[in-house]
Amino acid sequence: MLTFRSSLRRFFLIVLLFPLLAAAQQLPTPPALAAKSWLLVESASGQELAAQAADERIEPASLTKLMTAYLTFAAIRQGTIKLDQAVPVSEKAWRAQGSRMFIKVNTQVPVEDLIKGMIVQSGNDACVALAEAIAGGEDNFAQMMNREAQRLGMKNTSFRNAAGMPDPQHYTTARDLAILAGALIRDFPNEYAKYYSMKEFRYNNITQPNRNRLLWLDPTVDGVKTGHTDAAGYCLISSSKRGDRRLVSVVLGTASDAVRTQESLKLLNYGFQFYEAVRLYAKDQPVSNLKVWKGAASTVKAGFQRDFVISVPKGFASRVKTELLSQQPLMAPVAAGQPVGTLKVSFDGKPYGDYPVVAIEAVPVAGIFGRMIDTVRLWFN
Repeated sequence: MLTFRSSLRRFFLIVLLFPLLAAAQQLPTPPALAAKSWLLVESASGQELAAQAADERIEPASLTKLMTAYLTFAAIRQGTIKLDQAVPVSEKAWRAQGSRMFIKVNTQVPVEDLIKGMIVQSGNDACVALAEAIAGGEDNFAQMMNREAQRLGMKNTSFRNAAGMPDPQHYTTARDLAILAGALIRDFPNEYAKYYSMKEFRYNNITQPNRNRLLWLDPTVDGVKTGHTDAAGYCLISSSKRGDRRLVSVVLGTASDAVRTQESLKLLNYGFQFYEAVRLYAKDQPVSNLKVWKGAASTVKAGFQRDFVISVPKGFASRVKTELLSQQPLMAPVAAGQPVGTLKVSFDGKPYGDYPVVAIEAVPVAGIFGRMIDTVRLWFN
């Protein structure tokens, strides 16, 4: 009888636990890579899908050139420089060590050629020339790089030069590089599409191929940048767009060019194979109407300025839950795009991420009578 009861108890225990065991078995296991650190993110939300030592400081080598490109595109947009502008080549730019596009001292090179030389040929000389054209000198440009890094939220990054030459105070992390790559793709989509998928560039009668081998191996890969020094190892930031999804992988500190290529592709394939994108809210779709005090309107629509997409393991979309926490009291005036709350996303009851929610419309200040009424109401709230 005891044996029967024990067997029956074990049977019911298995029946109860089986759904949980099955669900656990379905959760994807990130691949182990032959690299010092790596990170895979969903570009639309910056959501982390896989990581190893993502906050460990590393020497960025030529991955630095992503920030140089970001500031160059920003300078063009602001009118500081122009694509067809001829840039004088200084002796410092001409003497730049490492990879080069082979510009000649005392000549002039169009900005667009320097951009191609920097991105496709990874030219250190092109970076110095661009830094001098934009900021008057590389030291001033490095200050601009650090200000922009702080603005973008790159908390563990310090730049000392435009090309990524070794320096004890020139460092970053895989996480910060993912932030930078995502910002470049988001803020300058046309420039990214035009230059980062170029497979080769010819200048000064010298043709050099793009060092990103994935451009030849995977047609969905359209960037981003390679890097290498003895201390940094072989590094690669890659981006692939398959359907509506874009993933960005950062693989740092591998043993060879071939290894950084295969490990980056392994990481991208993992993200696309085992995860699916879920659009929780469309651009400008209200998540909620939040109370506004002393405003011309009593509420404001809160949401996202672009489609809000997260990735979840395939088949698990129904397990995603959201909760909006608003900033209260929210006082007028409220500007469109102003942060007004946080969307807390959970998966299977566990925290999945916190995402800022903004006002998708403006609410001006109410008249004096309306402000007086809300002042009295606030006394009782």
